[in-house]
This record gives sequence, structure tokens and C-alpha cells, in this order.
Amino acid sequence: MLQIESSSTEGDRNSSFYDAIIIGSGVGGLVAATQLAVKGAKVLVLEKYVIPGGSSGFYQRDGFTFDVGSSVMFGFSDKGNLNLITQALAAVGCRMQVIPDPTTVHFHLPNDFSIQVHREYNKFISELVRKFPHESEGILKFYGVCWKIFNALNSLELKSLEEPIYLFGQFFKKPRECLTLAYYLPQNAGNIARNYIKDPELLSFIDAECFIVSTVNAMQTPIINASMVMCDRHFGGINYPVGGIGEIAKSLAKGLVDQGSEILYKANATSIIIEDGKAVGVKLSDGRQFFAKTIISNATRWDTFGKLLKKEDLPEEEKRFQKAYVKAPSFLSIHLGLKLMFCLQIRIATILSSSVISPLSMQDDWENLEKPYGSIFLSIPTVLDKSLAPEGNHILHIFTTSPIGDWEGLSRKDYEAKKELVAEKLINRLDKKLFPGLKSSIVFKEVGTPKTHRRYLARDSGTYGPMPCRTPKGLLAMPFNTTAIGGLYCVGDSCFPGQGVIAVAFSGVMCAHRVAADIGLEKKNPVLDTALLRVLGWLRTLA
Repeated sequence: MLQIESSSTEGDRNSSFYDAIIIGSGVGGLVAATQLAVKGAKVLVLEKYVIPGGSSGFYQRDGFTFDVGSSVMFGFSDKGNLNLITQALAAVGCRMQVIPDPTTVHFHLPNDFSIQVHREYNKFISELVRKFPHESEGILKFYGVCWKIFNALNSLELKSLEEPIYLFGQFFKKPRECLTLAYYLPQNAGNIARNYIKDPELLSFIDAECFIVSTVNAMQTPIINASMVMCDRHFGGINYPVGGIGEIAKSLAKGLVDQGSEILYKANATSIIIEDGKAVGVKLSDGRQFFAKTIISNATRWDTFGKLLKKEDLPEEEKRFQKAYVKAPSFLSIHLGLKLMFCLQIRIATILSSSVISPLSMQDDWENLEKPYGSIFLSIPTVLDKSLAPEGNHILHIFTTSPIGDWEGLSRKDYEAKKELVAEKLINRLDKKLFPGLKSSIVFKEVGTPKTHRRYLARDSGTYGPMPCRTPKGLLAMPFNTTAIGGLYCVGDSCFPGQGVIAVAFSGVMCAHRVAADIGLEKKNPVLDTALLRVLGWLRTLA
């Protein structure tokens, strides 16, 4: 049974009634909010923190502007249909200045295997083929499948896959592309790679490619997710927004308000109000209540169905989801401000080819790829945007997977000591392997653990999304935006199509379209709706 919160008086309810309330202002939530607002909906976004963005936010210390999460940003190009950040900003009259990144990632892998994923596809493939000449045909075929999927997806107008009028319309316009995506929907990158590639080290490299996308290996990464990232990095490229990643959320939030909707900060949602089996409002920690026709949760599925909704039994579809997926591990993050000495500056220039931002990805042993602290990801956004740091300084963001269990049950003193110890080990590793002189160049250091991510981002266990319990059937088991509770929708990285900036933005676009149809702002066919949702639910049971 779901716990039913008492509501305010009818008069109070009418004075604060919205078409949609969105809990959380991550990229997925803000895209959904702005898309609804431009359609004419009255939207309220509730954000626990003092600024928008969630894991795509920022913070400032001692003249440095740090990205909370990754500095690699997709979806900013001016072509195709997967430039979802550009489209979302344009919808509310915003345009951001960006700096093209010549390289997506520079891998430093076991056995002195180093390779840059260049923006130019042919340059990257040529470098990979030079390292594995005996696998040239397999390399071209595997990445060729990725392009086939990407091109099919990029040719479609992206809206809700749960809305039949749109879905059938796209099928009749682009049947081949739709059938291509349907064919690859239940498949994983690892299976397809093994159809064409035999070299174990090259397959390990494909694992590393997928690990950056989904924090799991290729056998557990849906090929559609892998294709979106592995191809868009060449098609639209990685483009860093001037001023930092946090400028995206700030621009979307401003655009939302300009459309006549609202965003409320320091608004800690504690429960979703249910009446007669339908989500009708949200209660905050200070007792305030807000009501709407629809409630959209940008929290994780675990936070939505384990905290915002108090219950004895999960809805059946959530039971299936939690059997198929577990919480992916969180991250230990280290933000460094560096006063560059000459030797360190030369080393950064050598590794990053003078103007190349990473992130760098470093593993010492293939067996450690998915283990906690086994892979280190680095980004140096100041190589592209020097305004993020005081003159003569750089930013180095270090992050590595870390389970929250490593940080629970410690006294405050032991917790702080462990943070320093783990950070010291990672920094020493980098000082020895990549950046001689790094330790002596540090002028600012802040270490965040999974508990930090849980506290500030309101993510259960600090998780950054779902991870399959076993080899999945592609994206077949991933839930869409609708839920078993009337009026309640989910958006973000624990919904189809999963983790990553493009993926959560896509989730936001899909959610806004489905909600708009349900509140009368888009065309709707109730009979087809019911039939399609049943079919999609049945398909998820097959996974």
C-alpha cells in the first residue's frame, strides 16, 4: 500500500495548482520542464539545492569553477536530431557559446596501450587499425553497426515511444530506420563486437569504451546506448560550454522562468501525495504542499519508489525493474586546482596534444576495469576554457568508481582520514604514471565520496543510474516514463534509454511529449494508448 499524505484545503490547492510538478532539476528534469512550458503548460520545478543541474551542476571555490560531474558534453551540435541540448536551449530562446573538443577521450590502458579517440572518425579508426591491423575488417564492421544504429536514430523526430500516434507516424515515414532500431533494441555491444572481433585486447578496449558510457562492460551495455555515444562524438562532436557545464542548467532554468513557469530552490521534496491511486502533489520537508495534474520525478527509481513513495509493496513493474537492475556504484571525485610549474605544464601539453581536453581514462590492469578504484577518469576543462581558473592555474577533475559501503559506519575523524588516504593514493598514482610534479602543484583540493553525492544530489547511495544484474537483453527491460501509478512519471538515468547526457535529455523529451498528450496539449488516442502501453509492458517481461 502506498502511504497517502493528507492534502491542504481545496482553496489552498487551487492557488498552487500546476499542469506538472518536476522533482529535481537535472538535465532530464529541466528538458522535460522546458519542453512542457513551451507547449503552454504551467510547470513547477522543485530543487533541493540552491542551484540547478544536479550532477550536471557546478560549484565555485577560491576562483575555480568546478563541474560537479563529467566535463564531456554531447548534444551540442547544430545538425541532426540528437543535438538535444541545442534543441532544448533553442526551444526557450537560449543559445550557448561552445568550444569544440578535438578529442573525446585519451585512453591510457594496460600494456602501454595508448589511443586518442579523435573528433574525426577516420583519424580514430586509422589509429585503431594501426594498433590491430589483423582486426581491420572486424573494427570497420563493429563500428559500422554502431553507425547504422546512430544514423537510424538520428534521422527520426525524437518524441515519446509510449505515444502511438507519433510512433506509428514515424514508422510510416521511416520504416527501415524504425525496424533497424527494433532489431537492435534487445542486443548488447559485447555480443555484436564478438561477431566481428576475436583479439582479446581489442575486445577489452571495446569494454573500456562502453565502461565510459555505462560503467559496465560491453556485454552489459545496450548497443543503442553505445552507438549514440560512439558515433555522436564524431558526428556532432564534444563541445564544451563556455563558463562550464553548469551553464547549461542555468540557461534552461532561466528559459523556463521566461516561459512563465517556476523553479523553487531549497525545496526538499519528501513525499509524493497520492489520492485515489493517483499522484496529485508533492510535500516538502518544511510542510508546504504543491498540487498538479501530473508529477514527474527526476529522482532515481530507488528514491522515487523507496523514499518519495512509502509503501509495503512495489508495483509489479518496479519489482521487475529491481530484479533486473541494481544501483551502479557511485564515484569518488577529487577536484584539484593546480598552479602549473613548467615541468607539469609540458607534461600536460604532451599528453593532451596541446589543445586536447580529455577525459583521460587510465587502467593499469584489464582485470581492474570495473573494480572500485580500478579505472581513473580525468578531465582538464581549463585546456579549453581558461576562464574557469585564476590566471596561470588549471583544473584537474579526478573520478573513479567507489561503492558507498566503503564509506559507511565510520566516525567523522576516520571518514575524513580515509578520504585523504584514498585521494593521496590516486594522486600518487597519477604523479608517477602521467603527471610528474602533480602533488607539488596542488593549490586547492576537495574530495567527494558517494556520501557527498548522496547528500547534495539526493541520489540513493550516490548512484549514477542502474546497472544490470546479469547480461541484459539490450534496453528491453528499461522502463519508460510512465509508471503504474496514475499521474506519476519518471525521467532521467533510470529510465529508457539510460545513463549519459544525450540519454537523459532524450528521456526528458519523451516524458514531456507523453505528459503533454495526457493533459491535452498534444493529440491523443486513448484506445491506442492503452494497447501500446500493454504491449510495451509485456515486452519488458520478456527481459
